[in-house]
Amino acid sequence: MTQYHVAGIGNAIVDVLTQSDDAFLSKMGIEKGIMQLIERDRAELLYDAMDERTQIAGGSVGNTIAGLGAMGLDTAFIGRVRDDELGRAYAADMKAAGSAFPNAPVKEGELPTSRCMIFVSPDGERSMNTYLGISSEVGPDDVDESVPASAKLLFLEGYLYDKPKGKLAFEAAARACRASGGKAGIALSDPFCVDRHRGDFRKLVRDLDYVIGNEHEWRSLYETDDLGAALEQAAAESGMIVCTRSGHDVVIVRGDEEAVAPVKTITPVDATGAGDQFAAGFLYGIAKDYPLEVAGRMGCAAAAEVISHVGARPEANMLDIFRTEGLI
Repeated sequence: MTQYHVAGIGNAIVDVLTQSDDAFLSKMGIEKGIMQLIERDRAELLYDAMDERTQIAGGSVGNTIAGLGAMGLDTAFIGRVRDDELGRAYAADMKAAGSAFPNAPVKEGELPTSRCMIFVSPDGERSMNTYLGISSEVGPDDVDESVPASAKLLFLEGYLYDKPKGKLAFEAAARACRASGGKAGIALSDPFCVDRHRGDFRKLVRDLDYVIGNEHEWRSLYETDDLGAALEQAAAESGMIVCTRSGHDVVIVRGDEEAVAPVKTITPVDATGAGDQFAAGFLYGIAKDYPLEVAGRMGCAAAAEVISHVGARPEANMLDIFRTEGLI
């Protein structure tokens, strides 16, 4: 029996934000406007150096699941956090957003809870410093198969393929979901992730029920500059593909059915979370059995909302926005 509309599995990362000027970035050796991976000692140094921190549960699929929970769907997120201050806050934040967090924080975990220290400059640039921590150790033992088995849709994070244990967790969750009649899909995550795991991801396109990626990720997957050729090949191999194109219409193909969702051009305040919330809006439409074009427009509306303010999760009521746009 279906318990969740959508369940997700991915890296459970706490976003820690603070305001900073260029002089501070220079002093701390932070490269402005980029994301870089850092080790534990530097993570602790930067965390301690942050004034007036704002903390919120993050991670790509975690943001998507939280967005879906805020839309009123029954959701769950499978992730790994330590039983420390940030880990307990992460679990509480997910529950407050309306999503189940089945995995209790790990007592005496091998690593601290993952966090991304984000320094926001006066010009709006975000300098991100990510310590992967315990979330990158998620494995099959963290997957209570009753969770994906009771989900109508399962959404998987491509970054999990960076470690063998993550890959096994991913595959266990997908098997459980599909064996119970649910549909499992993946976010391609980023072009560099695709480069690292091209063979595995090509297989997943064929084996899973849906794949969401942007134009750069699809080109990387098929090693071509011809987006049309890449999507044609993907559509021939997958049950459903979705391609977002920054500032351009979204393309969705499911079997013989093709839909295009128009994108409204707006000036972003903060583009962080656009892909995560597009996925939330789109999966809302799919979970509620709306037509492909409507689901695509829901995704675009959710992405537009999240880039209109700082932060990776929506602040407005998305169902009200869907009603205003005539989608529900």
